[in-house]
Amino acid sequence: MENELKVFIKRYESVMAPLRREAADTYFKASVTGDEALYKKAGECEVAISKIYARKDDFAFLKKAKEAGSVKDGLLKRELEVLYDSYLVYQGDEKKIEEIINKEMEVTQKFSVFRAEYKGKKITDNEVNKVLRESKDSGDLKEVWESHKSIGKLVAGDVLALVKLRNELAVSLDFKNYHEMQLLTNEQDPKEISSLFDELAELTKDVFLAEKKEIDRFLAKKFCINEAELMPWHYGDRYFQEAPEILKLDLNKYFKDADPVKITIGFFKGLGLEIEDIIANSDLYEKPGKNQHAYCMDVDKAGDIRVLCNVKPDFYWMNTMLHEFGHAVYDKYLEKSLPYVLRSPAHIFTTEAVAMFFGRLASEPQWLKDVMGITESEKDGIKMDCFRHLKLNQLVFSSWSQVMYRFEKSLYEDPDGDLNRLWWDLVEKYQLIKRPVNRNEPDWASKIHIATSPCYYHNYQLGEMLASQILNFVNKRGSGGRSFAGDMELGGFLKEYVFKPGSRYKWDEMIEKATKEKLTPKYYAKQFLK
Repeated sequence: MENELKVFIKRYESVMAPLRREAADTYFKASVTGDEALYKKAGECEVAISKIYARKDDFAFLKKAKEAGSVKDGLLKRELEVLYDSYLVYQGDEKKIEEIINKEMEVTQKFSVFRAEYKGKKITDNEVNKVLRESKDSGDLKEVWESHKSIGKLVAGDVLALVKLRNELAVSLDFKNYHEMQLLTNEQDPKEISSLFDELAELTKDVFLAEKKEIDRFLAKKFCINEAELMPWHYGDRYFQEAPEILKLDLNKYFKDADPVKITIGFFKGLGLEIEDIIANSDLYEKPGKNQHAYCMDVDKAGDIRVLCNVKPDFYWMNTMLHEFGHAVYDKYLEKSLPYVLRSPAHIFTTEAVAMFFGRLASEPQWLKDVMGITESEKDGIKMDCFRHLKLNQLVFSSWSQVMYRFEKSLYEDPDGDLNRLWWDLVEKYQLIKRPVNRNEPDWASKIHIATSPCYYHNYQLGEMLASQILNFVNKRGSGGRSFAGDMELGGFLKEYVFKPGSRYKWDEMIEKATKEKLTPKYYAKQFLK
């Protein structure tokens, strides 16, 4: 059986590797240009990939090998586990899978080219964010917020159709719904994830309530209105997934004359993590029709790693660059001798954890001193505000992640329910933000992840927990509040214990090997709930 499996895997890689490379390359080019033909071609590549995974004879062999229990070689057995789950989700109706992929690409393209209108002009997401952060006119804020949300109405029908197609596929494979299928085939127990989110909600609710009251007092004064009059557009962010700027701290000033790209290159170089080759392959600045978000992509599992950003000289994009190149160095320093099937992060949330670990540094005073050159006295002067800034953002994001996780879970459990109402019920309960009067719009559909990265968002919160756990572990060899600039020991630890293993181990085993204990929220609570 082991010999047969080795032959199977060799054949799989010979077909899958070039096809995945083409799919990734095409999608990246589509993201950069917004070209509808490229999005269509990327969809065709994904369909071709799905057809490989849909092969019934291949899956029957993998199932037989798994159930026989005769594969004893540890690495080969792990390959079998990963391949089995990869094939399982494609064992439904091939036409339905193809329809899902094509519709996903259609929706992605709509998001890519959409621009909100403000004062008669089309504006980018960067400009939307700027208005929401800087304007003190409630009318202007409402206009730009509602205009951005209009993408929801444009895509809601497509997204709902996708949800139902995904559910039909999952049910045909004996899962309750697509949400359950996604978690189980990504080696996560749905009950454990829900329990973790319940625990997190209980841990954070009182601290968040107190901080939310402070936010509301500040914003009411800023806009010269009563706290009861505060609406979603007053919170400085399209979704209130980041905290508004209520402190005197102005992190943007440290980056207004800086080049986030050069800073990122220098910082990672100091850790022994070279990224110039990745920079050369990436697309980092705004262009017409370009995807306005940010992501990292490992194109071929052989060194072609690319990052898409829309960099501006500000704190947001400095944080984002550190975040995305956290993903990039994880991909780059995977052990290249690993089998192709295992040459990927242990889990999607473990790479998120590394990205978040680095992204947080953009608001760390010692990092600002060591990397950006602020003075010792200025570092000391902003220390408390920087911690408060990070704490506020973590609490705000934690509450937002509750909305996303619970909405998607309910969406797939009952896609015909009153989703517009459900969305705002959850926003009011967890984010403590009032819904606009008489609003009945598909605002939930304006969040691109629901359409194109379904049942993924909870992994960001798991990543935040793991980032705190990694920080606690590496701080055992030194004091907290360090910038890690020039810290070759940190780079070496990450390369050896986090990056190099790839998917050799399941995520829980990798975490325990690296940090000497299982994933736990206690270090997240220790860091941010004090």
